[in-house]
Parts: sequence; structure tokens; C-alpha cells
Amino acid sequence: MKKKILLLAFVSLIPFSAFAQNSAPTALPIVETIPAAMDVPFNGTMKLYVDATNTKQGIINIDQTIPVQKSGHQVLLYPKWLPGNHSASGAIEKLAGLKIYGDGKKIEWVRDTIDVFAFHIDVPEGVKELKLEYQYLSPTQENQGRMEVTPEMMSLQTNSISLYPAGYYVRNIPISWTVKLPKDWKAATALRPTSTNGDTITYETVSYDTFVDSPMLAGRYFKKIDLSPKVTLNIFADEPKYLEAKPEQIVPHKKLVEQAVKTFGAEHYDHYDFLLSLSDKLGGIGLEHHRSSEDGVGTGYFTDWDSTLDDRNLLPHEYTHSWDGKFRRGADLWTPDYRTPMQDSLLWVYEGQTQFWGYVLGARSGLYSKEETLESYAAIAAYLDNRKAREWRDLIDTTNDPIITPRAPKGWVSYQRSEDYYDEGLLVWIEVDAKIRELSKGKKGIDDFAKAFFGLKNGDYGEVTYKFEDVVKTLNDITPYDWGKLLNERLYGHADGAPLAGFAASGYKLVYNDKPNLYIKQGENSAKTLNLNYTLGMAVANDGKIVNVMWDGLAFKQGLTNADKIIAINGKPWSKDAAIEQINGAKDSKNPLELIIKSGETYSVIKIDYHEGMKYPHFEKTGAPGALDKLLEPLK
Repeated sequence: MKKKILLLAFVSLIPFSAFAQNSAPTALPIVETIPAAMDVPFNGTMKLYVDATNTKQGIINIDQTIPVQKSGHQVLLYPKWLPGNHSASGAIEKLAGLKIYGDGKKIEWVRDTIDVFAFHIDVPEGVKELKLEYQYLSPTQENQGRMEVTPEMMSLQTNSISLYPAGYYVRNIPISWTVKLPKDWKAATALRPTSTNGDTITYETVSYDTFVDSPMLAGRYFKKIDLSPKVTLNIFADEPKYLEAKPEQIVPHKKLVEQAVKTFGAEHYDHYDFLLSLSDKLGGIGLEHHRSSEDGVGTGYFTDWDSTLDDRNLLPHEYTHSWDGKFRRGADLWTPDYRTPMQDSLLWVYEGQTQFWGYVLGARSGLYSKEETLESYAAIAAYLDNRKAREWRDLIDTTNDPIITPRAPKGWVSYQRSEDYYDEGLLVWIEVDAKIRELSKGKKGIDDFAKAFFGLKNGDYGEVTYKFEDVVKTLNDITPYDWGKLLNERLYGHADGAPLAGFAASGYKLVYNDKPNLYIKQGENSAKTLNLNYTLGMAVANDGKIVNVMWDGLAFKQGLTNADKIIAINGKPWSKDAAIEQINGAKDSKNPLELIIKSGETYSVIKIDYHEGMKYPHFEKTGAPGALDKLLEPLK
């Protein structure tokens, strides 16, 4: 027995001995050489000069002066973690030509090998200020990113055209900037000019965080409309004709401001500027800022008003962010600089409740009708209700998506999930409103929460942070209930379908029939697709390319992916009209639908046994007016 034990011990040593013969280095420790942000004063003012006249090549030339606080080792940072993007998405790859001088002598820089947004320098004794020269190379093609400069206009994001010294809270660093624009261009930003010399504008000195939060939209064709004494709609377009807005179109924009102020009970800005671009050349955008928002849509926003339902939700959403996201911000999302990582766990409030209020304020202001709002809700609810991803991935985990995959394409989004905290968050807050109204017997609603949570400190455009417990406490102050349990169930649960209890409590039922959904129809027209998610389990571009396959749907079970292309349906060349005709015709036939598929260079024929015709989602009223009906009414 003793020999056997010794033998086993010897054998157990063989793997270790064999591994030990290989080279095995020891990891070097990561030494932090970048100073952390400290809440200490910064002496002097950074100065920025931006030459934005080269619109043909989209090259922005920049000169920057940074006061030296002390000699020796210093680090300059390019903004990395960007508010509104909720991720490390600074466009460092577009920074070029960086040269740094002190007293006229060049100072060499070394990029940090761990944080590539950081530049190490050694400042000689006696140097009082650093002079920087560099360029921001805006995209010249869409595969390089959103188009930011065209011959007619430009979207100048201030975080992209500046650096700042490490070691300070950015709110403590003053900056003054001057921009030179192309001849006869106009500009709009939340910052206010102190002087103008021809096409060169110098703006007020502000803290660096206010500067980064104040982008500029500039262009050749411009129109300014005051929506209230404090709120301005600044419109830039590819051509003058797209600026023409009818009075009846401006009225709901003015009511948007009126309804928002009534809803939240305060304004967290001294003035607010919508920066609205109407362009088929400049990249579209929707990005919130405290005293402004970047709102980019197609040219037909006013001139093709009846076809822009999906665009009309943009301004209410971004405007709401002045209260929800900018003024009130999740404590783990707020950071002292743009290098500290953001944590996105409360985006179901930041974005989810903003999505909720965006639709509510749009309905209350008349930017879209109640029917159009319900159609939008139905499209949102149906898509989420048919996502299999909820089986394995809860709602709270989707708040990590901006960091996991910042809106990159996904092959199986219905199973992978995406930033569902937006739309599923909306559904949760509809349920919360219905529950408040039920518990209070109609005396209170989520408007009471809005005033209590967002309506404090009128005129303050700083930030007030919150945690999950603060949300729960405010709800309990409105109407006592186990709100923590309800919210945790929605955030961490794996229910079979989307949270639609708020609609059920309001007497609405999600149904499917052959009547096209208004919201989906407009989305189809703008994206040039056919939504077959609720028929064949896929969405298809007008040219037959499959753009989405619903996990475990009919198309999925036939092995189709969004790399495939449909060539024909029932012997007819694929087209939107032919597909609808054949799918509806199959209701009176026992024969399956026959599709010719091209996968790479291979062709195949598949058959789908489907006979229920086209299906679109709608909310059907099943009872008397309820919480949702009240919610969408304008405030008196």
C-alpha cells in the first residue's frame, strides 16, 4: 500500500514538472502615472482658437494655450468617457498633428501605452504656458464615422477639438474659445459670444465641463425661432427651402416647452438652444446637453411633415434630458473628468424615463396625436414582447450595452438584446404611472414624481446625483408601496414577455392584424424595408436583403440569417409589393410560401408553411378611459 501511495504522488507531480520546464515570465505591475482628478483650483484660463474654414476637406485646425501649474512631468488628456454616449467613445483616432511648445521650444510627448487618450510631457523650469497645435480630421466618408462637415454646415463637438490637463475636476478648469467660420456662415451654441470680428467669434469664458457640454452647429442656411423667452429653435438646412416651417408646425414646438416646464416644475438652464440640422449630407444625431441638444434629421422635417413621425420624437426626448440625465444623474455615472470610467446601472432612469417623457410630451404638445403615440407604443411593445433574449439576459444588464458594444451591428439582436433600457424602461414607467394612479385613486400620477425628483433648484444647471434608493424613496413619498420590489422585478426578472401591465391597467390590449401600423409604416418607408417580424419572423430590405431575423421565428427555423438575400417569392421577383401580395394570398392557399435564397454564392429554395397574412401590432381599447389616457392629456 505504501508503494502505491508513493507512485501516485510521483505521477501527480509529472504535469507540474513538465510545465515547469517551459519559460514562465512574471507579469509586470501596472504603474499608474496619470494623476487622478482632484477638486482643487486651476490657475489661469485655457485658450482655444479653432479654424473651421476648410469645409471641403473637413479639417479643423486648432491652436490651444494651457497655463502651466508647475514644471516637470505632466499629462494632457483628450476626452474619452463622453456624457450622453455613456461610453469611452472619444474620437482619439481623429486627433492629428499634435505639437507642443514651451517658450517657443518644442516639447516632445509620449502617448500612454495603457490609456491612449493621455499624452505625457516634461515641462521645463520657467515655462508659464504650453502652446499646442493640432488638427481634428472629421470623417470624409461614412465608414469613418458620422459626417460632421459638409459644404453647407458643420457639427462641431467641443469634446473633439480640445485637450485638458490631468489632475483636476474639469469643472475647475476655465476655458475661452474663438472660432473662425467660413464666410457668411451663422453659428448656434449654448455659449454666448463676447465679440465678433467678421467671421470670427469669441465666446464667454466657462468651465471646461460646460464647454464640452456646449457643441456648435453652424452653416450657410439658418433660421432662428424663439419658442419661449428662454428656449430657441436654431435650424440649419442643406438648402433654404427646407427651413420653411408653417405656423401650425411651430405651435406644437412652443407647446413642447410649455408642457415640459409644467411637467417638471422648473427649468435647469438660463437659456436652452435646440441645434436642429435638416440634412441628407450631415450625419443624423440625437445627443443631449444641459443647455442645448444636437438634433439631426432629414431635410423633410418641415416640408414633408406627414412622413416624419419617427423624427418628431427626437426634440421632446433630448429636451427632457435637460432634467433627466443632465441635472439629475445616476451617482455612478457622474465623473469628475472624462477619463474616469462611467457606470451605467441607472440608465433605465436616465434614458428609460426620458424615453417615457419624450413620447408623453410629444403627445401633450401635439407634435404627434394620441393615435400616433399609441401606434408607436404598439411597435415598441411588440418588438420587445417577441424578444427571446429576456430568457437569459435581464433588463438591468442591457445598461452595460453602451460599453459592451456602442451601437455596433449585431447578428441576432432579438436574442442578444441591445440598449433595451430605453424602450423597456418606457414600458416600466408606464406601469409605474398606472400603479400610482390606482393606489391614489386617480389623485396622483407620475407627474407628481417628476416635480419632486426633477423640479428642485429652479435655474440650477449643475448636477444632482441619485441612487436606486433615492428613486424608491421619491416614489414612496408620492404613494407608499413596495416600489423597490416592483422595480427590481422588472430590472432583474426573466418574464416571458415585455412588461405590459401599465397598458392592461389602462384598458389596452396588444393585438395583431393586417392593418399597417402607422409608426412601422413610416419606419419602413424611411429605411426602405418591409417589416415581416410578426409574419415570417424577419425584416427585409426592399432589394431582398434580410436585415433582421427574429430568434426562434419562422425564418430562423429555416436557417436564414441577415447575410442572406431573397431573390424571389412564389416564383415572382422579390419586391415589397410582391411579398405583401403573396403573403396575404397564402391565407386562401394550403401551399407553403416558396422563397429563393442567395447565401453567398449559393442559391437554395426554402418553404415556409404560413397562412395568416400580414400582421402588424396595435393597442386595442378594451375598457373605459384609464391611466394612460389621462397621462397623454395636456396639462392645464
